[in-house]
Amino acid sequence: MPTATNTPDPLTLRRARLGLHGAFATSGFVMGAWAAALPGIDARLDLGEARLGTALLLIQLVGLATMAVAGRIADRVTTRRLLLWAGPATQLVLLAPAFATDYATLLAAAALYGIGVGVIEVGINAHSVELEQRYGRPIISAFHGLWSLGGAAAGALTSLGLGLGLGNQAILIAVALIGAIAMAISTRPLLPPPGRDNSGGSSGIPVRRIGFVLLAALFVLGLGGHLVESGAIDWANLHAANVLDADDALAPLSYTVFACTMTVFRLFGDPIRAKLGPARTMLAAGALAAAGYVLVLASAVSFGGMTGGLPLAWAGWLLAGSGIAVIVPVLFSAVGDAGGSPSNIALISMSGSTGLLIGPAAIGYIAAATSLTGGLVVPAALAVFIALAGPLTMRRLLKRPAAAETKETAAVAG
Repeated sequence: MPTATNTPDPLTLRRARLGLHGAFATSGFVMGAWAAALPGIDARLDLGEARLGTALLLIQLVGLATMAVAGRIADRVTTRRLLLWAGPATQLVLLAPAFATDYATLLAAAALYGIGVGVIEVGINAHSVELEQRYGRPIISAFHGLWSLGGAAAGALTSLGLGLGLGNQAILIAVALIGAIAMAISTRPLLPPPGRDNSGGSSGIPVRRIGFVLLAALFVLGLGGHLVESGAIDWANLHAANVLDADDALAPLSYTVFACTMTVFRLFGDPIRAKLGPARTMLAAGALAAAGYVLVLASAVSFGGMTGGLPLAWAGWLLAGSGIAVIVPVLFSAVGDAGGSPSNIALISMSGSTGLLIGPAAIGYIAAATSLTGGLVVPAALAVFIALAGPLTMRRLLKRPAAAETKETAAVAG
């Protein structure tokens, strides 16, 4: 990984990293509060599955369109200024669904919330790439781990608040206000990208143009990674309940195993990525995820009248979570190493949203035509694709052959 020029003093750098930790955790916390509030919003507005699904789809579509625009804006004004200007507002948009009075106003609120999601996703991810360039070593994975922790904390605190008698709307309003304040504080110590000053002016360091074929490959890898993740998010618990006939109290633990493993590996995955390098990390991540899905699929297969059942499935979700954890951080980091712009990084965010958008439907339609086991073959095959195509894409993007990466890995390990 190249070390950026104009690196500030270590204290300033640490403050910027701590601030970005806060921004990721805050973003995850607000997103988690929104997810936890959905049952209450559904009940309050009497929506039903179809109308609620439409609102959620609108968030994804508006968020996708916003990401493309936010990337271009960040190219011009820097990610730091984008986050300083818009970061707090992206958290305040949670007020919109809190005050929605009917289905029509909820759709308007969903569109506004989608804009906030698109801006903050691009801003914090692009800035994490810039900050990693300043450090000269992998630090991105831990940011994503903190995002996951923020979401989990929001779900737990929402449950606690509802148990104490707080209304759903009151919780959303409180989270929006706290989130805006936390984001304003977190973004203050952020730094302009290498070669740019605080006013956004450039010192002449060029941004490399990444070719269309490589950008398309990165997009497909990001989409595939999120489709693999979607297989766990949307179907792990259903697989346990409907295919393995797990007890009602045990079935929900399938996704919990996956989510906890993914969070831990994101928090502590940066040293692993530093040792292996991007190509080998993609190979290992895809292989682990594929092996995990093989165990999940095998958990329902009878051997001598017996099946692996839930324990084998949990082992599979544990492996899958450990592999999926680092795929997206590697993609973001590789674009930064290659000299890509914030709009290039926005493409990775867009691939993730696209994968999470089409993943549930794609797996669901195949499952309806065959079985849920058949549907889960899709993320398993995509994990194999990532293991094969990921290393090749990384080497082409970074223009480092396998032999060079082996030498670099040996040097780091030594």
